[in-house]
Amino acid sequence: MGVRMKIRVLVLVGFILLFFAKVYAYDDDDGAFQVWLTTSQEAKVLENKLKISLEEEFRWGDEGNKFYYYHFDLGLAYVLNKYWDIGGGYRQVYELSNKGKYNGKFQEENQPYMIATLKLKKGNFAFTSRNRFEYRHFDYKSDSWRYRNKFTLKYPLRIGKINTEPYVADEIYFSCFSGTNQFNQNRASAGIGFDITKHIKAEIYYMLVSVKRSTGKWFDSNVLGTKLRITF
Repeated sequence: MGVRMKIRVLVLVGFILLFFAKVYAYDDDDGAFQVWLTTSQEAKVLENKLKISLEEEFRWGDEGNKFYYYHFDLGLAYVLNKYWDIGGGYRQVYELSNKGKYNGKFQEENQPYMIATLKLKKGNFAFTSRNRFEYRHFDYKSDSWRYRNKFTLKYPLRIGKINTEPYVADEIYFSCFSGTNQFNQNRASAGIGFDITKHIKAEIYYMLVSVKRSTGKWFDSNVLGTKLRITF
């Protein structure tokens, strides 16, 4: 692919990101800035049909000054066929509370989940739609179910000697099976992944997180995130 086409793809990524930011922006107390750091280790077995992964994620809010969230995630993903991956796992979440008697304390969430991912390709474009069902168990409030769908569009680019993969993504969150079924969160993002070595990959992204509060108003946060993935 020529240099002009590479530039057009990158410009397109930027325009899509600006479109998402416009669509999901609200005129309230928006503008919160957060920093998210994710690391993962992955190994493929059974002739690369089965992937085992361990992920850790850490988040800082309040303009990036306050550590408020971390999770550990152990997952399995199996390549069912050309179009579908299926899997599941378990996530342990700790999040800092700012309410009532739990104010200033990290609250625990146990989260087993199931995943089914649709994979499509058109030319060099790769599209995925990940469906995720989570059972959320808490000791301090009622348990609940949540459905998440994330679509991602990627396009590989080789810049000099570096393999890169710009992408745009959007993920929607629904609470379900609890009597209060509702769309209550959206995450629109754009970023770029690149190879550091054969077995180490990195990613940097911007994400606009929109969350519906109990008052019915939407609150936006701007996230700068990085990911580091080691594969075996």
